[in-house]
Amino acid sequence: MKALRKFLDSQAYLFEKGGQLHHLEALYEAPDTLLYTPGEVTKGEVHVRDGLDLKRMMITVVVALVPCVLMAVFNTGYQANLAISQGAEPMDAWQVDLLVLLMGSGNAAFDPTSLAANLMHGAVWFVPVFAVTGLVGGHLELAFALVRKHEINEGFLVTMFLFPLICPPTIPLWQVALGISFAVILAKEAFGGTGMNVLNVALMGRAFLFFAYPADISGDKPWYAVDGLASGIGSIDGLSGATYLAGAAAGTLDWASTTLAAGGSAWMDAFYGFVPGSMGETSALACLLGAGVLIATGIGSWRTMLGVTVGTALMVLMLNAIAPEDTTSLLHMPFWWHFVVGGWAFGTVFMATDPVTSAFTEKGKLIYGFGIGLMVVLVRVVNPAYPEGMMLAILFMNMFAPFIDHFFVQANIKRRVARNA
Repeated sequence: MKALRKFLDSQAYLFEKGGQLHHLEALYEAPDTLLYTPGEVTKGEVHVRDGLDLKRMMITVVVALVPCVLMAVFNTGYQANLAISQGAEPMDAWQVDLLVLLMGSGNAAFDPTSLAANLMHGAVWFVPVFAVTGLVGGHLELAFALVRKHEINEGFLVTMFLFPLICPPTIPLWQVALGISFAVILAKEAFGGTGMNVLNVALMGRAFLFFAYPADISGDKPWYAVDGLASGIGSIDGLSGATYLAGAAAGTLDWASTTLAAGGSAWMDAFYGFVPGSMGETSALACLLGAGVLIATGIGSWRTMLGVTVGTALMVLMLNAIAPEDTTSLLHMPFWWHFVVGGWAFGTVFMATDPVTSAFTEKGKLIYGFGIGLMVVLVRVVNPAYPEGMMLAILFMNMFAPFIDHFFVQANIKRRVARNA
């Protein structure tokens, strides 16, 4: 690292004002700022100095995402190996050859009881999506920085992790490139860059892909183990089947079953994340670990998370109370199931708490989160064709966050004026 530091320092004059490569200063600042702390600091008593800068904030969020990333890799491989072990066809030839080369034999490469096999198989799906997201999105960030003549900041670092985690493992890589391009250009840079966007960047990329290519982004045929459906969890079509939410929307689930009760085997599988779905959204436990990091460091608002939780529970309890017996199963879905299926946990912890697009007043965060909780249940229940809902709920409340803050700020100003009149 010292050698790299010396090399960067020796080349700095080329990128400084008046240097031959000054127009490419952003290209020099990117690795320098990411790998090292700034060499120039503010001095003097007239300035407020804080140990938490943008880089530290983004890296802390990435650390909180590590459990979700690990679970994404493991569960993706586990679901694929479990399906293959029960008769499903393997992947494309080059992927099969790569796994066999890494694991040593065909049987070992697709063994669902092997931790190494599951991780290797999952990495074959996750790593390309992650790499395309970083390469395409990162180069777009660089291009905008060069055109606008400003430094590359670390705002894209979190988006680079979030976007692959909210994608299904089978999404075509060209769609990944298209989705992250839409997110960076139209949802972020069009508004001025990091800190200026109105809507969550990663969710906007996913929303674009969902409405443009709904079959691919929603997981038209996710892997599903046959024995996982044998106890009344849902219907199957060969080795492809519906997720829990899709099964609930179809009215095939019996919530009185002991396997579906809170703490039952099916519920625990969903809580731990051993179910099909978008790669990083399946494990509520991994999201809880990330929530602990964000709350402990003060980066994620516990008020927003609490608001989402309370709003979801109250809306579900009300719908459960008024739902007729012969209506869709989603109306009878208990609130503890809403907490562990789909993108609820991931959205609550990592998307709803985005400091740029969420409310910033303390009371406003509670109202903002409460609105997301109400909306996610309404979208899931009222529109059975789209049983997820968390993405739309967060984007919808993103638009109302400034209005929520406005009323609380104005109320505070009026109280201060009256107090000091």
